[in-house]
Amino acid sequence: MASAFEYAPAPESRSVVDIAPSYGLFIDGEFTDAADGKVFKTVSPSSEEVLAEVAQAGTEDVDRAVKAARKAFEKWSALPGSERAKYLFRIARIIQERSRELAVLETLDNGKPIKETRDADLPLVAAHFFYYAGWADKLDHAGFGANPRPLGVAGQVIPWNFPLLMLAWKIAPALATGNTVVLKPAETTPLSALFFADICRQAGLPKGVVNILPGYGETGAALVAHPDVNKVAFTGSTAVGKAIARSIAGTDKKVTLELGGKGANIVFDDAPIDQAVEGIINGIFFNQGQVCCAGSRLLVQESIQDELLDSLKRRLSTLRLGDPLDKNTDIGAINSSEQLARITSLVDQGEAEGAERWTAACEIPSAGYWFAPTLFTNVTQAHRIARDEIFGPVLSVLSFRTPDEAVAKANNSQYGLSAGIWTEKGSRILAVASKLRAGVVWANTFNKFDPTSPFGGYKESGFGREGGRHGLEGYLDV
Repeated sequence: MASAFEYAPAPESRSVVDIAPSYGLFIDGEFTDAADGKVFKTVSPSSEEVLAEVAQAGTEDVDRAVKAARKAFEKWSALPGSERAKYLFRIARIIQERSRELAVLETLDNGKPIKETRDADLPLVAAHFFYYAGWADKLDHAGFGANPRPLGVAGQVIPWNFPLLMLAWKIAPALATGNTVVLKPAETTPLSALFFADICRQAGLPKGVVNILPGYGETGAALVAHPDVNKVAFTGSTAVGKAIARSIAGTDKKVTLELGGKGANIVFDDAPIDQAVEGIINGIFFNQGQVCCAGSRLLVQESIQDELLDSLKRRLSTLRLGDPLDKNTDIGAINSSEQLARITSLVDQGEAEGAERWTAACEIPSAGYWFAPTLFTNVTQAHRIARDEIFGPVLSVLSFRTPDEAVAKANNSQYGLSAGIWTEKGSRILAVASKLRAGVVWANTFNKFDPTSPFGGYKESGFGREGGRHGLEGYLDV
C-alpha cells in the first residue's frame, strides 16, 4: 500500500499579530486596570508559552462596567435602527480586514488549527455582524409585534472553544436590538475579545456600549448576579448553566442558556460510506472535539458497522496532529491542562468499564496539551463515555438494527443539542429527524452553521435560541 503524502511545513506567520505584554479591562471605551490590581496569564496551549498578562475583573469592576453600559443604553437604544446598523456593518468590515490577524491570534490563544480559525471561525464572525446589522432597522417586522423594545444591559459569558465566534453570536444581536453589553470571555482565551474591544474603538462605537471583563468564574457569577443586568446569555457547561438558573430565579432577568451536548451521528446502511466518514470526522474531531454540538456518539446500522469502522480508522490514520499554525494541521492542541486531564480521566474510565479503545498512531509534541484522535467500540448506553460530555477528540461507537432503535438510542441522553442523519432517502431523513429531541439536526452533513439559522437545545442542553430571527427575541421585550 502506498504511503501517505509527506507534507512540508507550511506555518502561518505570527508576525501579522502584535500581542502586547499586558492588557487591561475594557470599560466605558477605555482599557483600565482592575480595581484590586489582580492579573492572570494567558498561555498558548500548543507550546505552554505565556502570551500576555491580563487584568482580572472583580466585583467592583463588574459594577463599573454595568454602570457604564447602563449610562450608554439611554443614547444607544434611542438611535434609529438604521444608525445602529451602520456601526455593526463597520465592525463586520473591520473584522474582515483584520481576519488574518484575528485568526492567528485565536489559534495561538486557543490551540485550534489555523485552517479552522481562518476558514470557519472568522468568516462566520463577520457574517453574524453583517446579518444582524440587516435586522437593526427591521425589528417591527421580525414577528414580535409592533415596536419591540430592548431589554437594557446584557451580561454575557462565553466559553473558550470558539472565543470570537461566541462573542459574535451574543454581541451582534444585542447591539442590533438596542441593548448594551458587558461580556466576560473565558479565562484561558481572553485575547480575541480584547482585540474586539479595539475593533469597537476603531469603528467609533459609542463608549460604554460594549465592555469586556476578563476573569475567572467569580467574575461571571458577579456579572450574572448584578441587579442592574436585564439579560443573561451564557454558553458553557450544564453545571454552570444550572447555577446561573438558580442565581436568577425570582428575578425579572431574561436568560438564554446554551449548554452541553452528546450529539448522536446516525449512519444508516444506505449511506455513502466515504461521505459519512468525512462527516463523522468533522462531527467529532473538528476543534479537537471541543464543540458542544459535537457528534460524539456514532450510531451505525449493524450491517455496515465493520465496513464503516475500517474506513474510519484508515481515514483517522491520515489526520495530522501538531503545530496549530501549520496550514496542514488537522488536530490542534487541547485548550488547557485541566481539560486534557478531564479527557484523559474519562477515556481511562471507558477502558476500565470494558469498552475497546483504538487511538490513531501519531507523534505527540513534547510541549503543550495534546490528545490523539480516539474511538471506542463495544460501547453500551450504560458506559459513562456514552453518557457524559467528554469535550475532546473521543468518539463512542454504538450499533442499531432499526430506525426506531436508532431514535431510541439517540434520544437516550440528558442532552438534546444536535444530531446527524446519514442516508440516501429523503423520506427517512424527515421521519427520523421529526422524532429526534435535538435542537439542530443535520442531514448528510455535520457542524454546518449559518447566521440565518437558529441554534439551541432541549433538556440539559439549555433553552432559548441564538442565531437567525429567533436570536433577536432573547434581547427584546416582547
